[in-house]
Amino acid sequence: MKPLVVVDENIPWVEHFLGDVAEIRYAAGRSIDAAVLKNADALLVRSVTRVDESSLGASHVRFVGSATSGTDHVDLDYLGSRGIAFAYAPGSNANSVVEYVLAVISAVDDKLEALLAGGRVGLIGYGVIGKMLASRFASLGIDHCVYDPWLDQSTIDHPAELEEVLGCDVVTLHAELTSREPWPSFHLLGEPELLRLKSDALMINTSRGPVVDNGALLGLLRDDALGARIVLDVWEGEPQISAELLRRVHYGSPHVAGYSLDGKILATRMLCDRLAEILELQLPAAASPVSPPAPITVDCPENEAQLLRQLLAERYRIGVDDAALRACTLDQPPGNAADAFDRLRREYRQRRELPGTRVSGVCLSERQVQMLLALGCVPDANGDQA
Repeated sequence: MKPLVVVDENIPWVEHFLGDVAEIRYAAGRSIDAAVLKNADALLVRSVTRVDESSLGASHVRFVGSATSGTDHVDLDYLGSRGIAFAYAPGSNANSVVEYVLAVISAVDDKLEALLAGGRVGLIGYGVIGKMLASRFASLGIDHCVYDPWLDQSTIDHPAELEEVLGCDVVTLHAELTSREPWPSFHLLGEPELLRLKSDALMINTSRGPVVDNGALLGLLRDDALGARIVLDVWEGEPQISAELLRRVHYGSPHVAGYSLDGKILATRMLCDRLAEILELQLPAAASPVSPPAPITVDCPENEAQLLRQLLAERYRIGVDDAALRACTLDQPPGNAADAFDRLRREYRQRRELPGTRVSGVCLSERQVQMLLALGCVPDANGDQA
């Protein structure tokens, strides 16, 4: 008999990897409980599902996998006490988040030009995503510094104190959500910290909503006490987010920074491989379930900023997600808005990443070609260089 695997309905391609060796039962992520898990051998979830004694009950689940880069929604101690194996997918969506951050920077005023001209980015958190983003900034020639007190500072590229990071031209958050002392990240940025942002700064949060005190942020924005541009992909109280806060931020999106198709496929593959090990299943060889990303053509970009902006916009436009979120949240009953938030995530478009994308163009300088390579693109050998 094939093992039964309960899967969040928004995790794609599970059938592609496990369909031949397991029975798949899909369920809404926020509705997974002990009743849904009856007779299940394994469970695959996202961050919307709380995995603990209450949700698992007396089930016989032997493996839990989370298609996420964090584990704050999983009671790891409880799983350990039950002998339930666990795996998650750190790094699977890292490049997706990196491209989201770069695309947002390129979409807000002239922030990209300012950074390429010597401006500075401050990163909070140096996990898989923070480290990849710092490396990307370095390869693009963008100055940056990093705050992560949990790590040996000698292992961080340009370590800095929080005050220094908050004084940068762009501040981007990638901290794990934790209440652990001595450096809890819950409400890491409250009113005092937010007031340290430069009046013309850009702050982006793609980590977890509660890393920023949303109430304090709203109060400052409401009182016109904060000049910085604020972009939120994550919110306190998801899916019931503050409509007033959304109305006042520069851009908002429904927790989709890491939602590229490529990242989802990688996360699913990572979990299925580990599940197969735990349940002693032999997975058949499986090719990628999607075709390579569509090629991009560029034509004589005037400078590096124009090239980057064009490439990033081909893969992600924050204005699209912002408009969709505002349309289904503002002036809507709270319950309807919460359902719409989940629906936007559930029905999210198939967004591709830049790595592996063939780029052809004319008049590209050697520096611009190097930027293509830094983004993971493949310059067309037939293109003309300046």
